Amino acid sequence: MTSTADLEQLAQVELQREEDEDEEGVSDRPSPPPGGTFRPDSSHPYYDVARHGIIQVSGDDNYGRKLIIFSSCCLPPSHQLNHRRLLEYLKFTLDQYVEMDYILVYFHYGLKSSNKPSLRWLREAYSEFDRKYKKNLKTLYVVHPTNFIRIVWNIFKPLISHKFGKKLTYVNYLDELRDHLNYEQLIIPPDVLRHDEKLRADQTGGPPPSVKTPPPRPPLPTQQFGVSLQYLREKNRAAIIPPVMSQTVVYLKEKGVRTEGIFRRSARVQLIKDVQKLYNLGKPVNFELYDDVHVPAVILKTFLRELPEPLLTFRVYNQVQDILNVESSLRVSRCKQIVESLPEHNFIVTKYLLCFLHMVSLESIVNKMSASNLACVFGVNLVWPRQGSISLTALTPINIFTEILIEHFHSVFGSRCPPAQRHHLDKTPVSAQNISKISKPEHIPASQRMNHFHFGHFEFSCGATFRTECQQI
Repeated sequence: MTSTADLEQLAQVELQREEDEDEEGVSDRPSPPPGGTFRPDSSHPYYDVARHGIIQVSGDDNYGRKLIIFSSCCLPPSHQLNHRRLLEYLKFTLDQYVEMDYILVYFHYGLKSSNKPSLRWLREAYSEFDRKYKKNLKTLYVVHPTNFIRIVWNIFKPLISHKFGKKLTYVNYLDELRDHLNYEQLIIPPDVLRHDEKLRADQTGGPPPSVKTPPPRPPLPTQQFGVSLQYLREKNRAAIIPPVMSQTVVYLKEKGVRTEGIFRRSARVQLIKDVQKLYNLGKPVNFELYDDVHVPAVILKTFLRELPEPLLTFRVYNQVQDILNVESSLRVSRCKQIVESLPEHNFIVTKYLLCFLHMVSLESIVNKMSASNLACVFGVNLVWPRQGSISLTALTPINIFTEILIEHFHSVFGSRCPPAQRHHLDKTPVSAQNISKISKPEHIPASQRMNHFHFGHFEFSCGATFRTECQQI
């Protein structure tokens, strides 16, 4: 049997061999931080580590689980980085998300003898990451694995539980990630992209084939995911609130508001795919059959994430990023200005959703989902840039902005009163035709009065009752 010492020596030899074979690996300089505009605040408690861009949070995967990325090529030479601080920074980052399900993506390319942490450091890291960190890690993707990775895995195998070992997935080419993650959201260092092209070229014996994206097929008339709010309105009898949102909110309002960790947990991937398929085929969805409040919770997040344009629109992204430059005492009013600048349809749907999230936050003593926790979950699903992905530093203003919308819901949404709302949106199925017919609530049929948006007696009132509307959901 090969001893641990022999394996460690073999790992070092293998890593050196890989460096010798990699013509691009002659430089000890780390890759520039991925994401282009990555600029951590110099007041960051781990600025000395964060400035390298080694660790990034890159939105959610296809099923609402946070994506955390570790890029080896961004590691500076070992003498320029305190690896103990690197471990503390990794824990600092994970601490913000380990209470919810999350995914780790490890880009192995760029790890060299000059910048790799010691195996002793790896052992220390694994031992320090207790059950809190391991329990909600759903998958660890190791991208571009080499023999070095496999040798290291054998060294650690006696320490690693069988359950944790099943979470490891090797990814040989970046394109394989498309089957599991929102590829466009990934923050991939340029060096990793070039290395992937080289691997594909070597495989085919010629230049790397272009990654062919099939032309988009026209959506089904019943399509509910991946289409615009306007399309949904046109295909759903002019309903203002998309059916997926109204149905999930209604169910969660009744069954999930007091569930601990609601919106933090994922559901079975195949189950979510099945529910999406039912919706897209125009078939009824009965969440009672699944006996799991996390199914509609994930469906709601997935619906928001798959909108072609974020609910808060691309236009406000830079305004949201600037929120840190606004004095704390003025941020609520600034958020109100940003929200009121939205197109009317987006404003109404946003108000509908945020009113529900505000109600969820009011039960935080029971469900552990404060406005801050909800913001961490929903922020990246409400706004993202037109191009590129969200860097770790960009998350902070997004989360602060979303937290203000939830916590100060009444102040942010309290005065603007779009025409549709003045006609008591919640009292009738809303359409362009019937809005003009409604002037007073008593003119609405009783059967419709109970079911608009499936919100029961909830009323989007712009009058004196507004401050109690979220308790009436």
